Amino acid sequence: MPKLKNRSYQLELLDAENIPFKDIKTNMKELNTINTYLGGHAITIAGLKKLITTYPKNLPLTICEIGCGGGDNLQAVYTYCLHKNIDVHFIGIDIQQNCIDFAQLQYPYLPVTWLCNDYKKATFLQQPNIIFSSLFCHHFIENDIIQMLLWMKKNSTLGFFINDLHRHFIAYYSIKILTTIFSKSYLVKNDAPLSVARGFKKNEWQQLFTSAAIGSYHLKWKWAFRHLIIFVHGNK
Repeated sequence: MPKLKNRSYQLELLDAENIPFKDIKTNMKELNTINTYLGGHAITIAGLKKLITTYPKNLPLTICEIGCGGGDNLQAVYTYCLHKNIDVHFIGIDIQQNCIDFAQLQYPYLPVTWLCNDYKKATFLQQPNIIFSSLFCHHFIENDIIQMLLWMKKNSTLGFFINDLHRHFIAYYSIKILTTIFSKSYLVKNDAPLSVARGFKKNEWQQLFTSAAIGSYHLKWKWAFRHLIIFVHGNK
């Protein structure tokens, strides 16, 4: 039984190199299903809606996702923007070429610039309005996350948001049971519960933002066992 009082630092299988592309495809498809049915995409849309509240609807919007994986989050945001007649362009950044390759195959119609790179090394001709991450932060140690918060703040014009897992025993065992029964991906079966064990609790997020000297943010618990954290430039 894992001790969830403290977060795990065990590396996920997906963080390894040279994973066969067919395994990446199965993993990404199942993650999209999990995000769809357990509310992950809905939380991402909630973060977007908060940040564009005062943004002029007649102006084009640029949204950057770091750790974009297979692109399912950007697809969900694109569907929302289409429905709301929002002119949007995306930047999807992931360090894994396999993930970028899958995203390009899966969503060839997205208005997106795909970048295979460490997000810290990415350069923009024009800063994106919004930067976000979903199920990305838990891959990092605390000091790296502090630097990530500062990078997102520096490189966004409207603000940034984070959609990530709440470390909790109910979340851990629920996803472990579900993936054991339904998943066909060894990556998902291993990494889904481990991702929860690597997640953060509310007070730990508060400590990270304090360490980054970012005081004006909104943190809310969301079903199913996620945190949505939003920073808006200009808020006090």
